[in-house]
Amino acid sequence: MTEKKKPLSGAEKDKRDRLKKEKPLVYEKIVKYDEKIRRGESVAIVQFQYDYTCNFQCRHCCITTLRKKGEERCFTIPDVKELSRQADAMGLAHLVITGGEPLVFPDFDKLVEAIDPSRFYLTSDTNGWYLDAKRAKHLKSIGVDKIQLSLDSLSAGEHDDFRRKKGSHERAVRAIDASLEAGLAIILATVVTRQRVRSAEFVEFLEFAKKKGVGTFVTYAKPVGAWEGKLDMLVTREDMDHMRGLEKKYNVFTHLTPSYGHSLGCIAVKRMISITKYGDVMPCPYIHTSLGNFFKEPLKKIVERGMNIKHFGRRVDTCLIAEDRHFIDEYETKRISGKDLPVPCSEVFPAEDLIDPDLK
Repeated sequence: MTEKKKPLSGAEKDKRDRLKKEKPLVYEKIVKYDEKIRRGESVAIVQFQYDYTCNFQCRHCCITTLRKKGEERCFTIPDVKELSRQADAMGLAHLVITGGEPLVFPDFDKLVEAIDPSRFYLTSDTNGWYLDAKRAKHLKSIGVDKIQLSLDSLSAGEHDDFRRKKGSHERAVRAIDASLEAGLAIILATVVTRQRVRSAEFVEFLEFAKKKGVGTFVTYAKPVGAWEGKLDMLVTREDMDHMRGLEKKYNVFTHLTPSYGHSLGCIAVKRMISITKYGDVMPCPYIHTSLGNFFKEPLKKIVERGMNIKHFGRRVDTCLIAEDRHFIDEYETKRISGKDLPVPCSEVFPAEDLIDPDLK
């Protein structure tokens, strides 16, 4: 795995200093990232889709086709404890609770306890509907470090329409202030299409975030889930270059933005894995192929299998599922789309896509 090493920013140095004081076990893992990357190992954020229960029906939802019908095994709290143990043993340091909508999970507190916040930097996704001042303080008290809040427009009408939930914009803005008052780190997560990336509206959005003193995480539109086949929304390389220009002026970033001093390109597997409610481990939340199932194999073996696929184990200077039309046409459209998801990786990536064909 090759990379372009970057010096730590002042903000990253400050974050490490805080971790060293507040979460020394997490800090100890992060300072070993350089060594792990040199050895070709993953330093993945674990995006954990614990449950798909949600109070919204968003237009772009990427997990609509991942929901299963039947009696498939799902995560229990004891399973979560074992996932935490294995991820910790691998030196992974960051876990994101997602869904669905995590703040409607009746066992959310038990879930956090099972993960063990002392061993992970812990983020929770949310649409903000249930995140008021009291809940924000509670989340902070049980060990949640950061909120990733979905906000799609400064226009209440547009946001509510996109989320198909009247009043969702008002509650999302309330959640920003509630988190800041509780001392809970928060970033805004927003979806950017080709039509939005160069718009005046998007600049106004970034100005709003800047005034609030919060960062903005950009998710590029993907042709999966509810947006399957919608290629007209996809950004181009030039759009990505435009976004990098915005990064110089605003606290805005994508998953391609260097972090912890590492510029790894597409972060699928090497810097991100996504685990479904049913135990399947995917390269990222949007590439719906299963590298293996946690209930059947150790997480370490599954991640190593993913790192042996050249698209993930080697550096790729773009987002495969958002911009790379060859990958989208040859893999997403021809081998994944329209099938029962997630598709086993052996059906998606043939031997010629493996770095070492003997390691399947």
